[in-house]
Amino acid sequence: MNMKFVHLSDGIHQIYSMKQIVTLLKKMDRNSACSPMIKCCLDIIGVMYFSLGAKNPLKKVLASSLNGLPEQLMTEAVHSFVRCLKEELKTTDLCLYRKVMDNLASCMENFSLGMIIFLQFLQKSVLEIQEENRKLSGNSIVETRLMHDLLMAIKVSMMLLQKVQENFQGSLWRKPGSLVWQSMCGLLKSFTNFLMNGKYQQFLNIIKFVLNWHSLILLLQVSDLLLRSVKCASVPEWFVSSCECLCTEELSDSVLLSLCHGALAMLEWKNGSMSLFFILKESNMAVSLSRILAIWTNSALDVLESSSQNLKSSLNGNSNTTGKLLEYVYTHWEHPLDAVRHQAKLIFKNILRIHQATLKGSVVKSDPFFSMLTESLLSLEWHVKGKYASLGCLVECVGVENILTVDRTIPAQILDVMGDQSLAPYASDLLETMFINHKSHLISAFQKNIWINHWHDTWVSPLLLILCEGNPDQTTYVIDYYLPKLLKCSPDSLSYMIKILQASADKLLILSLGSCNTRGALGALMACLRTARAHGHLQFREIMRDDLLSIGCVKQGLVHQHNQVRVDALGLLCETHRSTEILTMEEMQLIQFFITYNLNSQSPAVRQQICSLLKKLFCRIQESSQVLYKLEQNKTKQELIKESAKWDHFATLQQYKDFMSSICDKLFEALFPGSSHPTRFSSLTILGSIAEIFSAPEGEVFDFHKIDPTRVQMLIQCFASTFEEVKVLAFELLMKLYDRLDITGMTRLIKYLLSNLEREIFQAEKSLLQAAASFPMYGRVHCITGALQQLPLNNLTLMTEWRQMVTKLILMSYRLSSVVSPIVQSSSPEGLIPMDNDSETAGRLQMILHEIQPRDTNDYFTQAKILKEHHRVDFAKLTDDEPVENVCTEIRGKEGQTCDVTAQMVLVCCWRSMKEISLLLGMLCKLLPLQTVSESSDGLIAVEQVKDIGDYFKHHLLQSRHRGAFELAYTGFVMLTEILSRCTNESLRTLPQQWLYNVLEEIKSCDPSSKLCATRRSAGIPFYIQALLASEPKNKTNLLKMTMNELVSLAVPVNESLNIIPQVHALNILRALFRDTRFGENIIPYIADGIQAAVLGFTWSNPLWPMYIVRNSSTLLFSTLITRIFGVKRGKDENSKKNRMTGREFFSRFPTLYPFLLQQLEVVARTMDSETGELKLHPSLFLLLLILGKLYPSPMDGTYSALSMAPFVPFIMRCGHSPVYRSREMAGRALVPFVMISQIPHTVQSLLAGLPECTNPCIRQNSVHGMLLQVFHLLGSYLESKHRVNSDLQQGLVDIITCIKAKVWLAKRQNPCLVTRAAYLDVLVVLSDYLGKSRRKELFGFWEEISKVISASELMTGIYYFSAIPGFTQYLQSITKLVISVLSVAADPDFSNSSSPVAEQMMNSSSMVVHLLQSDFHEVRLPMLEAVLLWWKQVNSKQATEEKMGPLSLLSDLEVILLRMAMKEKHPECFCKVLEILHCMDLRNVLPRTQDSIKMNPKEFLNWAMNIISASDSIKIQSIALKLASKLVTHLVQNCQEVMESEMRQWIQLVTSCCGDEEQTAIRLAAAEVLINITPLFLTNQKLILGLSSTLAMWKCVVLLLQSEELIVRDTAADVIRVAQSQSNICNKTEFAFRVVNASMALDLAFGILCELLQQWNQTSAGVPVLLEWLLGEDEQKKDLETTTLMEDDNLFNKGEVNFWAETLTNVRQLSKHLFLLIPATRLNLPDQGEFLQLARRASDQAKLVTQHLKELPPTPEFSRTVEFTRLAIQNERISTCLKILTLLELDDDACKNKENPEK
Repeated sequence: MNMKFVHLSDGIHQIYSMKQIVTLLKKMDRNSACSPMIKCCLDIIGVMYFSLGAKNPLKKVLASSLNGLPEQLMTEAVHSFVRCLKEELKTTDLCLYRKVMDNLASCMENFSLGMIIFLQFLQKSVLEIQEENRKLSGNSIVETRLMHDLLMAIKVSMMLLQKVQENFQGSLWRKPGSLVWQSMCGLLKSFTNFLMNGKYQQFLNIIKFVLNWHSLILLLQVSDLLLRSVKCASVPEWFVSSCECLCTEELSDSVLLSLCHGALAMLEWKNGSMSLFFILKESNMAVSLSRILAIWTNSALDVLESSSQNLKSSLNGNSNTTGKLLEYVYTHWEHPLDAVRHQAKLIFKNILRIHQATLKGSVVKSDPFFSMLTESLLSLEWHVKGKYASLGCLVECVGVENILTVDRTIPAQILDVMGDQSLAPYASDLLETMFINHKSHLISAFQKNIWINHWHDTWVSPLLLILCEGNPDQTTYVIDYYLPKLLKCSPDSLSYMIKILQASADKLLILSLGSCNTRGALGALMACLRTARAHGHLQFREIMRDDLLSIGCVKQGLVHQHNQVRVDALGLLCETHRSTEILTMEEMQLIQFFITYNLNSQSPAVRQQICSLLKKLFCRIQESSQVLYKLEQNKTKQELIKESAKWDHFATLQQYKDFMSSICDKLFEALFPGSSHPTRFSSLTILGSIAEIFSAPEGEVFDFHKIDPTRVQMLIQCFASTFEEVKVLAFELLMKLYDRLDITGMTRLIKYLLSNLEREIFQAEKSLLQAAASFPMYGRVHCITGALQQLPLNNLTLMTEWRQMVTKLILMSYRLSSVVSPIVQSSSPEGLIPMDNDSETAGRLQMILHEIQPRDTNDYFTQAKILKEHHRVDFAKLTDDEPVENVCTEIRGKEGQTCDVTAQMVLVCCWRSMKEISLLLGMLCKLLPLQTVSESSDGLIAVEQVKDIGDYFKHHLLQSRHRGAFELAYTGFVMLTEILSRCTNESLRTLPQQWLYNVLEEIKSCDPSSKLCATRRSAGIPFYIQALLASEPKNKTNLLKMTMNELVSLAVPVNESLNIIPQVHALNILRALFRDTRFGENIIPYIADGIQAAVLGFTWSNPLWPMYIVRNSSTLLFSTLITRIFGVKRGKDENSKKNRMTGREFFSRFPTLYPFLLQQLEVVARTMDSETGELKLHPSLFLLLLILGKLYPSPMDGTYSALSMAPFVPFIMRCGHSPVYRSREMAGRALVPFVMISQIPHTVQSLLAGLPECTNPCIRQNSVHGMLLQVFHLLGSYLESKHRVNSDLQQGLVDIITCIKAKVWLAKRQNPCLVTRAAYLDVLVVLSDYLGKSRRKELFGFWEEISKVISASELMTGIYYFSAIPGFTQYLQSITKLVISVLSVAADPDFSNSSSPVAEQMMNSSSMVVHLLQSDFHEVRLPMLEAVLLWWKQVNSKQATEEKMGPLSLLSDLEVILLRMAMKEKHPECFCKVLEILHCMDLRNVLPRTQDSIKMNPKEFLNWAMNIISASDSIKIQSIALKLASKLVTHLVQNCQEVMESEMRQWIQLVTSCCGDEEQTAIRLAAAEVLINITPLFLTNQKLILGLSSTLAMWKCVVLLLQSEELIVRDTAADVIRVAQSQSNICNKTEFAFRVVNASMALDLAFGILCELLQQWNQTSAGVPVLLEWLLGEDEQKKDLETTTLMEDDNLFNKGEVNFWAETLTNVRQLSKHLFLLIPATRLNLPDQGEFLQLARRASDQAKLVTQHLKELPPTPEFSRTVEFTRLAIQNERISTCLKILTLLELDDDACKNKENPEK
């Protein structure tokens, strides 16, 4: 037998040879098996097997081959392997232990001898590894490796112990004296030590080997350990000797959890008894506890299979055990840890299965437990995330039909909540569970044509409604989360969706096309088709072939006004299920069309989606082209291939190439001068994707590297952009084009930058003012950092030279820092060079300047600078110091011009220099290889240099005051600490720990000489500690725990200290750590301590220190913790339940806060409602009520709970007696979550009964007010709640109304306090709004009482109070709200037709409204006007008939009342509401009454409205007045024959002036709405009603608004095009009538429509010169010059109004495109060429002037071109385009024939 394979080095040959050997061995007969050669062969194979690594393929071949040996050879092979393994076990090298254990594990199945030796080796390895781990504590890398080895040893031990019973015959292994027994006990002792040390928490698996003879004893012992009732006398001696610490020491929660986990996981429960217990509440053990309970429920299911009836009854849904489990689920189903939430869901599912198993064949549908759960879960608010998973489990158990029976609108309700991204995944999962279950149910019950319609009605129809009309967020999340799951469940439903949506979209109805806020049917169709195509349900060819969507509809989608519709339309083209699907020609054309109009998107999210989708498209082109290339190559080998088929592939590849070239051309063209930031960002990002995908020239369909050199010039010009990300994208694209890096050139560049920087630092040391003005230095450092990042720093040659350069860089950084650090470390760095020109201010700043003392020889820091010569101050007159000879002079720049230096300049220079230094030093530590030994040549940065950099960061983080400086120093310091934590050098790895200990000691020391900053939220100290703690390995939290304990002890000092600075630092640092998400769940256990520290910080007082110092820090910490607990507040609603949680969940998650808050609340309550009426405001009252007000009640609160809410109620009620109004209000809100829903009626009645009678001699109004507020909030919560029993509600309301009527005197004049009267009226309003249309007899008394209250109020009889009286305003507002509520009830036909005398009394409401509108108090008029406006809007939207006009039907002569109010109203808000109502009303009813009511004819009324626009300072009033005036103009032009020339001129001037960029957004938005309304009459009418010049002026307003920076203005202005396109006289020359389009497309269409109208008006000759003037843009040039002058001002940041969306050249190119089409198509009548010739000469003169200005610009590289150059380049193209168009007119003058570009 040839054994030469041992010497083979090729693995494949070894495997082949090994298989041959095994084949020969199998052929051996029984006699040959004992030959020495065979034994030798087997020994060699054994040695070879054990020498191979665990993952070596040869080892696997050996194992599988040897398993097939004949029986006669198997025994000998086992002996050979055992001998080899025993030799392996003799090793004493700790590093080889892992290899031995791997070999042992691999052989576990193939031997049964040597157990004692193996157990002894494992015991020895466990002990030695543990000891080595202890010695190397702190070395995270080695510790991690040793921990993996230890876990492997434990794993092998478990495997080996499982084999003990199988392979040992008899009971030898059970004898306590045997070696096997001793080894097993030794392992058990080691594992017990691990458990107690927290190293390993599942050791109890080891006891499985003794279950066969000690299962009951061990079960009792584990139970005793868990219940902490173990008795050593009753425990076996072997257990005590092995696990003594478990029996005698106090066990931690983690140990108890491990014991419980092990017992539940490993013991058999099917034939035993079981009980449920959990007493662990620490949040850090939440995951372990949840898994244990899940295991318990799984075990309970196993028990039920063979258990008695008694056990089943103890585990059904109504049992105490199930109640506790449900309590756990309800408390933890919204836990912040995903694992806990998942286990809670599993527990709930098991609870349902357990209860189902206990039922005796009964129907699940009618089971009371399931019915109770269904009702409880459905009654929860939909913002409760735990509701979704639990309902899903319930659906799987009882079926969806039982759920839908309760409420058929549940699918629509769930879809409604999908507008919230945090809820969308949960909602979609529940919907998927429900519609899958529903489908299965319907299939089993009905035939397909019946069930599918029912299924569509339930699940698809609500989806389509939302897709068409839902808000943008809701539709986006429904499409992303719900639609794919629905199509996956029922692909056939796609045809149903398309059929419904197509029928609407093809009608081209405006509603079906959507808007900027809704998708419409077209958008919904795009979304459905995109999703279907992306998931493989159809292809684009099928869409076109089956006419599912026309090309025109796709184009409309690609330029739709709604962002997401455009994205979906693009996704339809780009996303496919197969990445190799070939693009059609139609797709390529549509993509080109999309790029033309969609690069300039302001939304970063939309830009990201566009770039991502196009990248998918390019990948598809690349992959499909590779498939085509392969097909061509295969076909060339075949002789019988048709030429036509081969040509198709070549044609497609050529189309790909042409398409990609065209796309690149468009993208590069978009980088024109003046292009917006969004356009450049999109273009460069897409080009970057193309360069990345088509990077390999060979075999690619497109070679991006072969581009025109002019394109490179465009990229270089992008470096002049003011946006950093544009520069970065351009640079990255250039690097992809030129991927070869010139290391030598880059090195020279760095040296050049460094030498220049050194010279600048030398000058800055002389004068920081000169540096700030002329060479602020940070730019050089930034360039050095960027250059270093491009170099392969780990693979450099000339190491000595580079080492010197690195040293030079570090020293340069220190030197620059020493120059600028005095500014950023000053106590007031923001204003060291003030712009104040008075000597008094300069004198006051003298002290500040003396504080910082840097090296400045220009007396900068010895006297304050006054920049103007005539304001220079002699400090000898201000101080006793000697006069300084060197007075301040103006700083001169490089060209000799003078420049003033501002405080902003100096500060920016200093903090940005500090920023760049920090980033440079951090990058050096992160990227450079470390030189571990001083003489070593393998690194660039030495250990000592790294330590010095760490000290530098420490110094500046702990002493800098400027936030920008220490925030960016923190960024560099994080780079350093991340490297140190992974460093193998001991001295470096332990540095973060040493620094942390040192800074904590410095904080605690209260050393007066400490330079730590106690102001500015401790400045950089929190950042410093954050960076140090974040560097700790994720699997270790020792430093975090130590730091948190230290900080908590400092934040809550036991004894009052004379120095509060440590407490302030601790509070500020805690705030930073709680805000840092990197600490995750590790920080959660300290939240309760943080809350206590913040609350107690408010009670702090010390006569030696100001009170606000600690309270400010406590406030910030408390705010952070509220956000950490309840989540980030997303809306403005203070009472929203999205950022709240149930009281039980809160106190279960933070149990220590229950006694703390209760105790603090009790202390606060004692200070309330003093007998003397003295104001006692406890400092922590606000915090306590705020946090308690964040809780809300739950329908599950009736279940078992150890944390009862009842003790809080009386204290919160007492807080409602506070003399502070805000405190009473907060107490009212905070009471709600602590009163169960079922108890609210009783509590409200008790509160009402506690109100005083009118005969009481002494009424404490503060107490009355607090009680009424509590009634108000409790009633509001109760009436809004969905989980109250209706029968209880009706009876409860009757009882409450009885109590209300008994104390109604509080709402009348008998009560002298207006505050409590208002509060009582608010309660009446709540009840009135809810009862509404109810006609129950027992409620008529309530309406009667309300009518009496209103009629007897001062509002009706006359008001004799002054507004200064407390509560007067509130009273007026409350009584007015009550009147409005009653009016709404009285106007209802059902109520008005009632025969009740109360109804008749309430019907006489017209005089009441008039009375309120004519009130002297705006607090009455304003809510009444708002109500009238709301009623009018409802009427207009619903187009109600006169019989059903709501409250308006009760009013008469409303027009007269409002007209008179408009003339007299002085209050701005009321006046604005009057104008809004007049604008909503029909002018046919208003104008006839102007003469009688206000003595104005319609023209005078119009003049009055227009004068308001000029006279008012209110933007709202100006906006509504403009709309009202425009409506009047339209009405008068259509209905009045009287000439209004002056009025029309004034109106046109007002409209045009309101469209300027300098106007407020609201004004321009109003102007856009006006333009929409006047489009049919004035802009597109075949008759020029306004005349040509005025009409064109209006069209120019449209163009200006379409280029507005505000999206809402652009979208509104785009509706002008929608209205214009719908006019019959507008001929749509495209294949599709674009209607709802974005601004870019609307601008193009606007020019096209205008050119078409000029032809219809026969005004081409007169209109073209006007359009050419637009093109030339002389007015815009003047504005640009003004803006340029403003930008050159000394102010560093204020650059005036800048439009970052508008692109002048886009406007020019689109207009010129239509002019080039218009002029040849129209024979212009040019009898007088004077106007054109004059325009041509002006253009020619401007061309010469631009050329001259371009030549006068200073020579600068392309990457640093100025704004002036861009302005001239834009003007150059405008002039050139204008001259080209004029050339088409064939004018006689030669001026227009100069078409050449002035710039060469």
